Amino acid sequence: MSDETRTLRPARAAAPSSQDSAARPAPGARTVWATRLVVAGIVLAALNLRPAVTSLGALLEEARVDLHMSGTVTGLLTSVPALCFAVFGTTAPRLARRFGPAAVVCAGMAAITAGLVIRPLAGGATGFLAATALALVGIAVSNVLMPVIVKNYFPDRVGPMTGVYSMALAAGTSLAAAATVPMTSALGGSWRTGLAVWAVLAAAAVLPWLALLRDRAGSGTMPGAAAGRAADTPAPPITRSPTAWALACFFGLQATGAYITMGWMPQIFRDAGVSASAAGVLLAVTMAMGIPLAFVIPRLAARMRNQGPIVVALGLCGVTGYLGLFLAPAAGAWAWAILLGVSNCAFPLALTMIGMRSRTGAGVVRLSAFAQSAGYLISIPGPLLVGVLYQHSGGWTVPLLLMAGLLVPQMVAGVFAGRDRTIEDEKRMRD
Repeated sequence: MSDETRTLRPARAAAPSSQDSAARPAPGARTVWATRLVVAGIVLAALNLRPAVTSLGALLEEARVDLHMSGTVTGLLTSVPALCFAVFGTTAPRLARRFGPAAVVCAGMAAITAGLVIRPLAGGATGFLAATALALVGIAVSNVLMPVIVKNYFPDRVGPMTGVYSMALAAGTSLAAAATVPMTSALGGSWRTGLAVWAVLAAAAVLPWLALLRDRAGSGTMPGAAAGRAADTPAPPITRSPTAWALACFFGLQATGAYITMGWMPQIFRDAGVSASAAGVLLAVTMAMGIPLAFVIPRLAARMRNQGPIVVALGLCGVTGYLGLFLAPAAGAWAWAILLGVSNCAFPLALTMIGMRSRTGAGVVRLSAFAQSAGYLISIPGPLLVGVLYQHSGGWTVPLLLMAGLLVPQMVAGVFAGRDRTIEDEKRMRD
């Protein structure tokens, strides 16, 4: 019996007072209430995993001018999400082992709330970056652990609940992009107020997790902690797997494109003569494409032995969108926004492939933590480089060509990662 198999069995076979009490609840009003609470917690948490980024993208110009940020510093600001996700995402398994995934997600939502409250109060670029980083730390640990939460509480409904999670994430992303500018105008016109209002949604996400933790403490059940121990049990180094590295590269390059889009696309449209509110709506359209496709693409990918064709199709949509922004940014704005939205659906595809490239639950957790953390580390230079090129070239020609060019290695890595094999197969081949 493998170490990973032995690792998983205690979590699955634990007495009803442990993981099964949440993963396979017995009938009863208390269980129904707890299940609904978990669903509410998942949806609200997912809604808060992107507004800290996309709300800033809609008001980036106003914040940059008021805080006297250069193009390079602004590019650094758009790179902070990837940096935080890479650095702090690696701590998620260890924190989950000690406190349980649910408790860590709860703390993550609290960190997002605090960061969004503090950020508008900053008087300079340094404080603004620090408060943004605090919110992103909460997002980072929640990013890694939300799939674990879904697996633990809904083991027989992972697909549908992952779809709900992905749709809520896309909805929160597009809502923040579309509503930030109008809300800012309605609340007096200050960009600080427009950013601060998203702290309310983050605070709401803390409540169901607090209630869930109190309910667990009262009943003596700690399923999250058991799952955290299973996920963090020592295992052979995943860095020896070519598929894991391919997934990390694919994840990193798609994240590069996504955060460049969220951070800079409104500015691209505004420089082309599009109004600030219309630019925010166009970004919202791009983000909203992930809502329906979050269901379609993972289900299609799961039916295919090789996901390479989907990778290439999404990549070509992105190339077309970036070239369109280069040739006719204002005239074809809606078409380019839609095409880039389709291309950004490489994110749910990457999550799906992570789940398909391992045979065991523990393997999926290890692969997810590695691919996301290493991937976000890979993505850090992209938004910063775009800011530098934009400032020194005086326009968007060179940055847009870079964005389109990055999709070529993304497609190559994705085709390699999409091959029909698992990390366990590669281990046996080496042995």
